[in-house]
Amino acid sequence: MSGFAPITVRQPAPFDIVDDPVGVCGIGTGFEATFSARVRDAGGHELAQVSIRAGLGNGALGNFHVELPLGPVPGSFQGTLEVFEASAADGTELNKVVVPITFGRALIETYRGFLQYTVEPGDTLTAIARRFYGDGTLFGRLFEANRDQIHDPDLIFGGQVLRIPQ
Repeated sequence: MSGFAPITVRQPAPFDIVDDPVGVCGIGTGFEATFSARVRDAGGHELAQVSIRAGLGNGALGNFHVELPLGPVPGSFQGTLEVFEASAADGTELNKVVVPITFGRALIETYRGFLQYTVEPGDTLTAIARRFYGDGTLFGRLFEANRDQIHDPDLIFGGQVLRIPQ
């Protein structure tokens, strides 16, 4: 039976739409019970970083919950959350966990959450955007919010459950 990884991120899940601040939780440990969380945009620019204390520094794992305030609206819809331990010897990032995320405020500046919509046969992202936003040209917002399951905005399928940012 294998044990737990030194760092596990439980929230956000891959491709979640995140708020500002970005809430992060999981279990972990690091050198002297310290490790870090960082958010980057799609271009790799650091938007926020915080230190985390969890565990006892002797290998014991502990729960953690931190928030990373983003500041200005990110310049990309997609980004990453990175949680890692810095090597005491040379600062190398160890036990790094990278989670792809979508920035809610980049989709809608006043982002508050999302509705779920089950695609009907014959639906298009343009028609769904028109229905929910009153403007079919906002279909890109739906595409970006659902990049984990839509790879081409012209190909959606009946039965898919899409997130509709609000």
